[in-house]
This record gives sequence, structure tokens and C-alpha cells, in this order.
Amino acid sequence: MIPENGRSEEEVLEELEKRLSLDLTFDSGKILGSMCTYPHPIARKVVMKYMDRNLGDPGLHVGSREIEREAIQMLGELLHLKKAHGNIVSGGTEANILAVRAFRNRSDVENPELILPESAHFSFLKASDLLNVRLVWAKLKKDHSVDVRDVENKITDSTIGIVGIAGTTGLGVVDDIPSLSDLAVDYGVPLHVDAAFGGFVIPFAKALGYDIPDFDFKLKGVQSITIDPHKMGMAPIPAGGIIFRKKKFVESISIPAPYLAGGKVSHPMITGTRPGANAIAVWALLNHLGFEGYKTIVGEAMKLSRWFAERIKSMSGVHLIREPVLNIVSFGSEKLGEVETILKTKGWGISAHRGYIRIVMMPHVKQEHLEAFLRDLRDVLSNL
Repeated sequence: MIPENGRSEEEVLEELEKRLSLDLTFDSGKILGSMCTYPHPIARKVVMKYMDRNLGDPGLHVGSREIEREAIQMLGELLHLKKAHGNIVSGGTEANILAVRAFRNRSDVENPELILPESAHFSFLKASDLLNVRLVWAKLKKDHSVDVRDVENKITDSTIGIVGIAGTTGLGVVDDIPSLSDLAVDYGVPLHVDAAFGGFVIPFAKALGYDIPDFDFKLKGVQSITIDPHKMGMAPIPAGGIIFRKKKFVESISIPAPYLAGGKVSHPMITGTRPGANAIAVWALLNHLGFEGYKTIVGEAMKLSRWFAERIKSMSGVHLIREPVLNIVSFGSEKLGEVETILKTKGWGISAHRGYIRIVMMPHVKQEHLEAFLRDLRDVLSNL
């Protein structure tokens, strides 16, 4: 309960330090299974200085709203869209829900259905529950990408949209978005690309010469993209992004909030109050790092993932699930549950709930961390 008399600042901070010591931290090198990372130094400075800004009431924070618009436009241009519409939101979950909501609201379907890969993020389950949209699951091929033929076979008059993934959560697989785009155009349905992770990886990896399919607004069928700056963009949590090709999608999900200081303000997001500091941090990072800065960060992560994959392939007792596409490497073992349990007792932040252990080469993950992990993994395998 709330104490009757307040405690001193020193006492409160001391208790927090003690209790939060149970948390794993990114700078420990032990977090290997997360798609988030420690925010870039300039982002931390921005948040500290502008933490009072509320984009839920843009009439009070006109400059912050303009900064967000510019950040969205820069993200749009990164994704080959000249005029972008959207917002910095709480994360990939909110962004995906907003895309499904826009597709539903723009359709004229009594019993709406959304076709998506079996590899899709759990956020679409939330979207289905909230929006009363039936999910139609498309099969995966042996390479773990969606079976485009199966997607086509499942298109009906009730289909409000198709989803493709550019960087699946488990394996970092990029679906055949060009073929999905062709389907979307042929059948007159919008395509949403969940690039929550891949959006800040693929453009830079392609510039480095990695062979990855197109996934963005270059493709005519793509009408919306989820891209999360708080992943490889190194922005503070939470900072997701939803980008729409056309303004009509934003308008279809906008709710008026006339009591705000800005007067005729419309809210196209799920949240009302929104942290302006995080959107400002996204703008600051894009301007500070630039394309070349992000290309360097992604290049290091991609190189490290290939190095790690080769080490896994050389070990007995584990096997690579598939060659890495992005900066994610996943491996399995016949005794996966035991391996996971013992590695966690050694302090490693990993998960094997999908039937394999996933290692994400985020900016905080260094080769020395992976070498330490591999030593522990060898030790665990040799003792099973």
C-alpha cells in the first residue's frame, strides 16, 4: 500500500536498485534473444530533455508534432514512399492492429477475413479479437516463408487484406513480398507488410550487397508497413511505426478529440496520450546516424550472424534451423528443453518456446558475448 508518510529519495532509489538487480540488462551481454537493445546515447539525451511532450495533445506541442511528421516522412522515404502517412506508435503490436483496423474500415465486408502466414506475430491474434476479423492462416514452405499459392487459394470475397512478413520473429525470414504484392493487385486487396524487425535491417543490408527480396512501397500492392525504431533503430522503448501509402487509410481510423488544445484534432492511434520524446528521439537518430551510420550498424550485425551460424554448424548436438536471412540465427537440439534450462541457470536471456533457440545480433551483442555463450553451450552439450 502507499506509505502514509513518504520515504526519502535515497531510500526509494536504494530499494529500486536492489530489487531491479534481478533484471537482465543489455550491457551485460547476456540478453541474446531480444529484438530490443540499449538506446543510442543521443536518444537517451533527447528523452531526458523532452519527456514532458505529449503527442496526444499536439495543439500544446506543435513543434513535437512537426518533428513526428518529419520522422514519418524519413521512414517513408527509407521504404521508397515519397509521401508517407502514419505515426510513431507504441510498437509493432499497435502498428499491426492499426493496419488491420484500416483495412477492415475501408472494406465493405460483413464477415471480414485477413490472410496471413503461420509465422505471423501474435499481435494479429489481438487484432482479430479486438476487431472481429477472422484470421485465415496460410501454410509455410520448407524454407519457412509463406506459401504464396496457398495464400491465393484462400482469397475470397470476404478477404479484406493480406499480410506478409519481412523478418519473422523466430527466424528472420523474409516472405516473397513481390509475389504477394502481385496477388494483392490482381485481386484488388491491400497488402500489409510486418517489417517491425526487418524494416531497419533490410534497406541497409541490401545496400551492403545482401540478396534480400524487395519488401516495401516499391511494390504496388503494399499499402502499409510496420517498422519499429525501438528495435534495430536503437530508439527508446516504446517507439514503433506504422506507415500508410495513402491518407485514406489514416482517415478511416481517425477519431475526433475536440476538447484538446489543438481544436479539431483526430486520433488515428489506439492510445490517446503518447510520449512525444520517443518520436523526437526517432527524428534525432535518423538525422544523427543517417543512412551510412545505420548501414555500418547493420553490417556488423549481419557479419556477426554469419560467423555465429558457422560456429553452430560446426558443433555436435545442435543444428541450424536454416541459413540466416537477416541478423537472426536459430538452432535446435534433440534435448532442447534441458539445454535451455541449464543455459538460463547460467544467466543467458534466451527462449526455446518455438522449438529452437533464437539468437538476435542486436547492437549490444558483441562477438565476445557470443564466444562466452558458445563455451557454455559446448559445456552443457558435453554433460547431457
